[in-house]
Formats: sequence, C-alpha cells, structure tokens
Amino acid sequence: MFNFLEPDAEASTVPPEPTSPEAGLRPDKIRRLAVGSLETIRITIKAQHKQGYAEPNDWSDPTPTGRPNEWFAIVTKRVWVE
Repeated sequence: MFNFLEPDAEASTVPPEPTSPEAGLRPDKIRRLAVGSLETIRITIKAQHKQGYAEPNDWSDPTPTGRPNEWFAIVTKRVWVE
C-alpha cells in the first residue's frame, strides 16, 4: 500500500466505521481518485489522512496512467446513506 507516515507519526485520527446500520441507513461505497505526479499524490494522501478521511494504507499503490509523470491512486470508503 501507499504508506507515507514517519515512524514517530501520531495514531490514527480516522474514526471507526459503524458496524451496523442505524435506523433507515444502508451501506454504500464511494471511491476517490487522485491523479497527478507521485509527489502530488503523496501530499494529497497525507492531507486527507490529517483531515481524518482515510489511512494512507487504505489507498491503492500508485499506478502509471501512461502519460509522462502521471500516476493515479484510489481509495474506496464505506458510507451509510438514507
């Protein structure tokens, strides 16, 4: 996976996902795609981790798009919707 945390990094700020639906909610999925240089993807993944969106290891390994200096990484999250 795509881990950029330093050895002295703080513990996860990502709250655990619910284990059962609350009244009227059902599970669904959302995918986020990051496309850019490896450095830009790294910065984006770290920023989203700091915001509590996803762990760095939740992201796919970067994959080249076939264009010069362009890569993509994707993360899938489970969300509860009405």
